[in-house]
Amino acid sequence: MSAPLLQVRGLSVAFAGLEVVHGIDFELAAGERLALVGESGSGKTVSALSLLRLLPEAEVGGSALLQGRDLLRLSERELRGVRGDEVACIFQEPMTALNPLYTVGNQIGEILTLKKGLSARQAEARIVELLAATGMPEPERRARAYPHQLSGGQRQRAMIAMALASEPRLLIADEPTTALDASLRTQMLELLGTLQQRLGMALLLITHDLHLVRQFADRVLVLERGHLVEQGPVVQVFEQAQHPYTRKLLGSRPKRSFGPQPPPGPPQVLRARQLAVAYEVPRPGLAGWFKRGRFEAVRGVEFELPPGRTLGVVGESGSGKSTLALAALGLLRHQGELQIMGEAWGEPGMGPARANTPRLRRLRRQVQVVFQDPFSSLSPRMNIEQIVGEGLLVHEPHLSVPQRRERVLQALREVGLLPESGPQAELLRWLQRYPHEFSGGQRQRIAIARALIVQPRLLVLDEPTSALDVTVQQQVLELLLRLQREHNLSYLLITHDLDVIWALAHQVLVLQGGAVVEQGSAEQVLQLPQHPYTQSLVRACAPLCPRTEP
Repeated sequence: MSAPLLQVRGLSVAFAGLEVVHGIDFELAAGERLALVGESGSGKTVSALSLLRLLPEAEVGGSALLQGRDLLRLSERELRGVRGDEVACIFQEPMTALNPLYTVGNQIGEILTLKKGLSARQAEARIVELLAATGMPEPERRARAYPHQLSGGQRQRAMIAMALASEPRLLIADEPTTALDASLRTQMLELLGTLQQRLGMALLLITHDLHLVRQFADRVLVLERGHLVEQGPVVQVFEQAQHPYTRKLLGSRPKRSFGPQPPPGPPQVLRARQLAVAYEVPRPGLAGWFKRGRFEAVRGVEFELPPGRTLGVVGESGSGKSTLALAALGLLRHQGELQIMGEAWGEPGMGPARANTPRLRRLRRQVQVVFQDPFSSLSPRMNIEQIVGEGLLVHEPHLSVPQRRERVLQALREVGLLPESGPQAELLRWLQRYPHEFSGGQRQRIAIARALIVQPRLLVLDEPTSALDVTVQQQVLELLLRLQREHNLSYLLITHDLDVIWALAHQVLVLQGGAVVEQGSAEQVLQLPQHPYTQSLVRACAPLCPRTEP
């Protein structure tokens, strides 16, 4: 047999003397798909990033031979020639991985000119080809867009296009389909599979999505707290799991567990009538100098959300889900009627984003949000106590420092980040940590705690569990259901994960191209869909998330 493309022996990673990855061994052959799975904080991402020495503060031991060269012993200059060329990465959080000052086309073009030697004209054509290959709608226009102008799924596709631009020998994909809906996830897997066969590329897949592993990977490694507890072919591990931790992961998935619900009563927490949101966009050619175009992201949307209920909004990436969420938060100008607790956010066409009146401050307390990308929504300059307690400074300024700290601790306990009791000194040290010191799943729970601490009536959940592993996902969903029952909270749930919709939503709204194509109860829409678009979404998700509960 030929030598493996990548051979890792005794890989260990430590921070400030504390070891978090404990001497793991594995091999990866050319053209092979190897999945690295485990709960959030198990060491998956740290293990992969340490191979390219992308963790400057880490103490890395062992060896990582890429076709005979030890990546852990190369000079920084030699390693720069490997990064992005022979080994490329798709990172978990595209909003932080993409440069906000450059268009996505410029960032992809940089790879093509520096690594592949293409001219500017050749790179421009290749950029459009790469974006189109990832399923990006209107690739010419999206190439001129900045990261903040794209949806989460579109940013993820831009990251995939950038990683594949150099046609690497090894692709490290850290949650590459987290922000994608089921149909686009299938397209991405097919794309990666096609490119892998054509290029003979090996793939190291880091994920908590076991359905994705079953569908795509050849072999799987299971990590628990930095220890390699099980490995083998996917079929063998999934059907004959030996380690209790592996069996726990395989047995975890969102479940629908609604209790008795109070009858909905007035006033509606959130109400929309003929809601529309439009953006100005540049027009191509000479006409763009004199007049800007108009893009309707949401049009003619109508719904009501009563107290204590969840409205799930689903649709493919770019369908207008996140735009609808931002409008509900009062952060976008809108046309039509949009009311919170019977009060309008603002006059039609006059969004409240810049206003700071006492009435709007009172309304803003009633509506809080958990964003899709927790790392970009948490300030890197603030510690956890400051982040979670920031809302109290605005809405309850009378609280003393000890009172505010106790509220922060209680909020963190509610989301499962702190025990009910413990040494006070240890809790205080924990509060002084910064977002970069937490895993992706832990950061998402911090974001949930920040939203809940001011006791809102409506919580806008924009992909609240996309960064969580399967075991923590169910815990967070159970937490949200418990809080809803105890406080009669309403949720506007934005997601492409129909499994999460089934677990949490009472009503479902299906968006396509900014318009509602179907709405009704979760049972009706997910089990008996009427519109062809809804049927296609359900079919794409069916093999991954069957719904058999009553």
